[in-house]
Amino acid sequence: MQRSQVKFLYLNLGHFLDHLFMLVFASVAALRLNSEWGMSYAELIPYATPGFIAFGVCAILAGWLADKWSREGMIIIFFIGIGASSLLAGMANTPLQIAFGLTLIGIFAAIYHPVGLAMVVQGRARTGVPLAINGVFGNLGVASAALLTGFLIDSAGWRSAFYVPGVVSILLGFSYWFFVRNEPRAANAATGGGGAGKKIETVAIPRTTLVRVFAIIFFTTAMGGLIFQSTTFALPKIFAERLTDFAGSATMVGWYAFLVFSLAAMAQLVIGYLVDNHSIRFVFATVALFQALFFYLMIHLDGMAALFVSIAFMFVVFGQIPINDVLVGRMARSEWRSRAYALRYVITFSVMASAVPLIGWIHGSWGFARLFSLLAVVALLIFCATLLLPGANKSFGQQA
Repeated sequence: MQRSQVKFLYLNLGHFLDHLFMLVFASVAALRLNSEWGMSYAELIPYATPGFIAFGVCAILAGWLADKWSREGMIIIFFIGIGASSLLAGMANTPLQIAFGLTLIGIFAAIYHPVGLAMVVQGRARTGVPLAINGVFGNLGVASAALLTGFLIDSAGWRSAFYVPGVVSILLGFSYWFFVRNEPRAANAATGGGGAGKKIETVAIPRTTLVRVFAIIFFTTAMGGLIFQSTTFALPKIFAERLTDFAGSATMVGWYAFLVFSLAAMAQLVIGYLVDNHSIRFVFATVALFQALFFYLMIHLDGMAALFVSIAFMFVVFGQIPINDVLVGRMARSEWRSRAYALRYVITFSVMASAVPLIGWIHGSWGFARLFSLLAVVALLIFCATLLLPGANKSFGQQA
């Protein structure tokens, strides 16, 4: 295996762990702490909010440090820091203590997206499929959070759900450190050690087009962040309420969530191929329209029908993720690409942080039917925004 392939594997594993760590508490709160600490699901969820705020806000600093210092160095800090923070969260005995641990997890988790994605697209002429593969690993991290947490809760207690991935991440961090320490340093720290693929020619993009596309990216990023967080964070609880006939334990809820997330993760491969070979505006609009349709269908479903529609809406929710990343990669030049990704993810995760208490409030007041109604409207707003993208072919905008 070539060094570039090994590095790509490390980046994919980092994406897997990044999303896993951010969702462990969602399952822990829904499946165990509400009874062990005598608090309702709605009361526990706000303690995760500071971590999601840090997940967004700290991305700007992480992107700046990566562009000015070293992308490899930031990835090492990510692996070791998030693993140590998870161990700390597992030691918590009070809600405030676990909130502190979750905040540290969010701080280190903020490193991955602006840094890791910039490394994935560096030097590649076609970025859709590499971003899609990387996205599949991230989505499998989402899926494994519910599965792994449910299994560990039933077999070894909720603390092990933080301890086990924490140790794995720390070991990966030291392994990656050993892997890159003798690698020749790139002439420009922002290159992150170079990338795979042929050299990309710079294409001049009119300023008005840049402003319009980035405005659309940031708007759809915000709306997409609300949808992604609401569906991935709440799905274990949704299944615990709506799949009662065949998901009666934490492990079974985790298995069904894993099934849905894993099947839906394959959407990124499909969408990655489509945006590399077809009009990105058409692909984006189609994905958003299907989101609205499936959310509307989900409002009052339960049982097997709810499971099948959940697979459908998660397919298009996950499918949207690489589209915005491809747009950023095409429009942003290499020397400030980490910061461009950072700004995108500041918006994403700031909205995601606000979505956490929103989920608890909506669930406590009206139940999940109202949440799906809201998400259907949000998806329609994304659809309208995508129609404003330049009506060009697959390759509009590509920066070196």
